[in-house]
Amino acid sequence: MSGASVNFCGLSQEQADYKHASVVILPVPFDKTSTWLKGADKGPAAIIEASQYLEFYDRETDSEVYRKGIFTATAIRAATTQLLIRKTSERISRYLGDHKLVVTLGGEHTVSIGAIEAYAGLYRNLSILHLDAHADSRDIYQGDRNNHACVIARAREYTSNIVSVGIRSLDASELPNVDKKKMFFAQDIHGSDRWIKDAVHQLTDTVYITLDLDVFDPGIMPSTGTPEPGGLSWYRVLGLLSAVAKSKQIVGFDIVELCPGNNKAPDFFAAKLIYTLLSYVYAK
Repeated sequence: MSGASVNFCGLSQEQADYKHASVVILPVPFDKTSTWLKGADKGPAAIIEASQYLEFYDRETDSEVYRKGIFTATAIRAATTQLLIRKTSERISRYLGDHKLVVTLGGEHTVSIGAIEAYAGLYRNLSILHLDAHADSRDIYQGDRNNHACVIARAREYTSNIVSVGIRSLDASELPNVDKKKMFFAQDIHGSDRWIKDAVHQLTDTVYITLDLDVFDPGIMPSTGTPEPGGLSWYRVLGLLSAVAKSKQIVGFDIVELCPGNNKAPDFFAAKLIYTLLSYVYAK
């Protein structure tokens, strides 16, 4: 278990050295287009703070993934969504040029657009695994094409290979864009894991994951800006992530929409999720 530090997992500067690190943690504290509860800009710092108290050993993979080196980058800040997307894409592209796996910490879901742009620029056959309570497929919302409700519509401009999981809220205007074979509604999958094989099969060999924390049920993840009842459980999501990691190459991911409050359990939940997914990636 780590001690107090500004680095993810409380790693020492030697353990978090950029040159030798395999992983970059990139905080993007942005919250400009959220349409209900505000505070997602405080999410990255809350996750990093909570990560100080993670145990380094992952029993499931019998590994200590921190040994791969985890560098915590300077946060990206921007006054507009357009500037945010550009700065995020440029920064991540530099990290990818140095052969790093980038974990982007939101912030609202809009931060994912720049990350997806950077990854799609490097990987020609990239697919996206999208875990979310919402379809996020509106072309425009509240006059903004880069609203957090439009993330997957923008992602489709870079790749058509998108599989969405956990969806339980969407607008009628999004229906024409719904591919029922690639959208796994929470209502249909909550009772078993048999759907996981089908979801994984539809992904290409190279996968980027964008995970909005409201994909989880608000009973276990209440700290989100737009909570929806009927979400997925911890082990159901881990079952999917583990299956993807075993058969595909996960090249990067983001964790977004943590809206921290007085209850610190959701902050630790998000930090644990990141460490567990990294353990899956490097166990392969």
